[in-house]
Amino acid sequence: MVAAVGVAIALVIAVLVYRRVKRRNQFASPLERATFSTLHTVSLAAPALREGLSEGSAQFAVPYLRTLLDTEALSMTGSDCVPLAWDGEAEHHSLDVRQYAEKVMRTGRQQVASRKDIECGSQDCPVRGIVVVPLEVDGNVAGTLAAVSADTPGPVLLRASAEVARYVSSQLELADLDESRARLNRAEVRALRAQISPHFIYNALNTVASFIRTDPERARELLMEFADFTRYSFRQAGEYTTLADELKNIDRYLALEHARFGNRLHVKVQVAPEVLSVVLPFLALQPLVENAVRHGLSGKPGGGTVSLTAEDSGAECTIIVEDDGVGMDPKALTEENRDAHLSGAHVGLGNVDDRMRSAFGPDYGLVVETERGAGTKIILRVPKFRAGVRV
Repeated sequence: MVAAVGVAIALVIAVLVYRRVKRRNQFASPLERATFSTLHTVSLAAPALREGLSEGSAQFAVPYLRTLLDTEALSMTGSDCVPLAWDGEAEHHSLDVRQYAEKVMRTGRQQVASRKDIECGSQDCPVRGIVVVPLEVDGNVAGTLAAVSADTPGPVLLRASAEVARYVSSQLELADLDESRARLNRAEVRALRAQISPHFIYNALNTVASFIRTDPERARELLMEFADFTRYSFRQAGEYTTLADELKNIDRYLALEHARFGNRLHVKVQVAPEVLSVVLPFLALQPLVENAVRHGLSGKPGGGTVSLTAEDSGAECTIIVEDDGVGMDPKALTEENRDAHLSGAHVGLGNVDDRMRSAFGPDYGLVVETERGAGTKIILRVPKFRAGVRV
């Protein structure tokens, strides 16, 4: 969050400078050119740092960071204090950098070495000092940034090194948050799969078994549908999928359920072709359709209808899953969803709601309309584009 605010402020400054220059209709001043240059350099280093602290990201980012500090060399180390990257001259001082990096890892504080503190057998070596500062992620020292200077370290270099390290730390924290979110999403998908298994697989296999003697060809077709359904539901690739792929999987699910319920289950699907490529969280729709069949229609004498529509709504796609089943008390639904991970009640509604909000923001949770005897309607709004959300 701090990093995001910092970037926003930097962009505002850049825009203001640009407008000022445009109004003057003349070349930028040295200060303005320096501002643009710094912002550009920072933006070039950011993508690699957002991948986390590694040899690859360090080697990509360190040359840009060295440009900011204008030092003889710049090094970045990991938690083991071994340099991940070194840009510039005097790499024979890497052992000195490692020595002071170890002190930073132990103390969490900046370390400064002058010429008399470091050993150098080269008479022509320009190095006059080393400044090593911590890179912190979530309050822990994850690595270090070492500025190798041709001048004796003074207040300007100390402050500048600390500020660059703070910027790097903010990017690494964002990378850590991205990875934490990805781990959480993967865990939520695993939890959803665990919910799907007992509720559906047993009944599906029983349905297939019931056709083996009376209609072997139908049993074979259903078994193929079941195989494709499980292959998709338990795939390992990606947190997101397209609406088209989700709909294919729902077709498989409904084919199996229709074989089980017969004429008690009716399905209506209406999807605008232009929204088939919309990207949404993996397994976001199937649990909603399963909820409609399992909780809405299975308890209704004579069954009923499940409707699924997907409409183009400008910058968004609106998806509605609706049934004319038994419905329920809205307050009871809220209470049940709190303990759904324990009871299995209303398969996946809370899970899908959490993942929609995580992917698109707090305004994109599920909207559920229900009442006893009046069926249930679930509405999802999916942005057609959101940075970082892709298959």
